[in-house]
Amino acid sequence: MPRVLRIINRLNLGGPTYNVAYLTAHLGNDYETLLVAGMKDDSEESSEFIINQLDIKPVYIKNMKREISLKSDFAAYKEIDQIIKNFKPDIVHTHAAKAGTVGRLAAIHNKVPVVLHTFHGHVFQGYFGPTKTKIFLEIERYLARRTSGIIAISNEQKKELIGKYKITSENKASIVQLGLDLSKFKTDTTSKRENFRKTYSINDETIAIGIIGRLVPIKNHLLFLKAWKEVNFKTNKKIHAFIIGDGEDREKIQLQCKELGLEFNTPDHHSNDINLTFTSWILDIDKAIAGLDIIALTSNNEGTPVSLIEAQAGGKAIVSTNVGGIKDIVLEGKTALLTEPEDVQSFSKNMMELIEDEELRKSMNQLGPEFANENFGFERLIKDMRQLYERFLHT
Repeated sequence: MPRVLRIINRLNLGGPTYNVAYLTAHLGNDYETLLVAGMKDDSEESSEFIINQLDIKPVYIKNMKREISLKSDFAAYKEIDQIIKNFKPDIVHTHAAKAGTVGRLAAIHNKVPVVLHTFHGHVFQGYFGPTKTKIFLEIERYLARRTSGIIAISNEQKKELIGKYKITSENKASIVQLGLDLSKFKTDTTSKRENFRKTYSINDETIAIGIIGRLVPIKNHLLFLKAWKEVNFKTNKKIHAFIIGDGEDREKIQLQCKELGLEFNTPDHHSNDINLTFTSWILDIDKAIAGLDIIALTSNNEGTPVSLIEAQAGGKAIVSTNVGGIKDIVLEGKTALLTEPEDVQSFSKNMMELIEDEELRKSMNQLGPEFANENFGFERLIKDMRQLYERFLHT
């Protein structure tokens, strides 16, 4: 039975954890899989509950952390090197940047037969200055030359890795889109909606808009706030916005609210007269999506945002920036309205259109679930990855 060593940066809430969890749990009796994970930051919400629900027991690498540190990163390399020697994997499959660097170097050193890496996003745009970005590009190109296969999670991402950033070649790159358990987004939706709205004291007629994700610079919540201010001036409908998530930029984003003249509720302070609410993390996100009418995303860079897949599975309209692989996971104009990043006027116009046009929202509500379930169920992920593994093992 082939052995797979799967390595992920850290178990923070987001798409990569779902990906490694379903692959670890559901590849079946054909593979023996060991999951290795680094440590999340204190500012990040843990996704260990996903791992626990699937009865997965990961091995933690305490020295593999988000920040770059030659001392910690080398210690993490040594730990993974020893795990490889003990476990003797046929495949080392790394997920995201830090795990991809440290894990692949150890796998290459140990001459593991198949070394694969999944880009769940990248840090080549919107994260660092030109010098640091150039260094990271050279590291990724070096590793890619010594990697059996590079996996992108969208067609657009694959094009960028090959053409724009010249990380790898066409013959080494494959696409395996994310796969999620979407069943919970179509069960008990009426009661979930009622409970969510009762919790936050909004009635069923209020149009609720939510932006879901980490509160970090790349997510560009300021664009959402500026657009929200615009639509508040223009619409006569009753509306309420929810910022769902938490992170290092929470205080900064709340300061931006004050600078824009936007009052807001927090988990510790609530007023029915205020129509912008910071909820912090909501782990049962299906309940939040059921309670919302529109899902927003304002990122300057993305891989495949889980929130938009889940939004469609839950039958919700989307307003988003058009970055990374987003246009590969929505039906533009049919399940989502897209704009270029930093374009406040276009983003607020699209948000306004969804607020005012109930028929457009209903149309998106109907198209989203079928599209999401057909393309992003975890069963499809398992099938695609198993086929890819078999191809590399028999090459």
